[in-house]
Amino acid sequence: MGLLDGLLGNASEVDISTVAEELSPILSQTETVVQAYKMIRDLFVFTDKRLIFIDKQGVTGRKVDYHSIPYRAITQVKVETAGHFDMDCDLKIWVSGQSHPLETKLKSGLAQEVQKTLATMMFA
Repeated sequence: MGLLDGLLGNASEVDISTVAEELSPILSQTETVVQAYKMIRDLFVFTDKRLIFIDKQGVTGRKVDYHSIPYRAITQVKVETAGHFDMDCDLKIWVSGQSHPLETKLKSGLAQEVQKTLATMMFA
């Protein structure tokens, strides 16, 4: 992830083996990490069973909020790609039972990859 992307908060792909090791205490025995993206300290992780939003809070990042969403609960996905002068894309995910979507920003080159990963996992 470039410095500018980190400062802007745009997500970029991270090594899945590192993420799998970090999440091993919370993953089921049969669950594997498929893809992971990082925004400064926060992560969103695609496993073969669910999507996990990880919000590291506080100065040290020791307090962590895990938001786990089974793929079957995702009702809509919207990706707005970057235009000529935009440096980022918007990702919105609606979850069953919630009126507002979960929102994040992605690097412009990741929009298609994230859409493909979501489609693959939701329709498997």
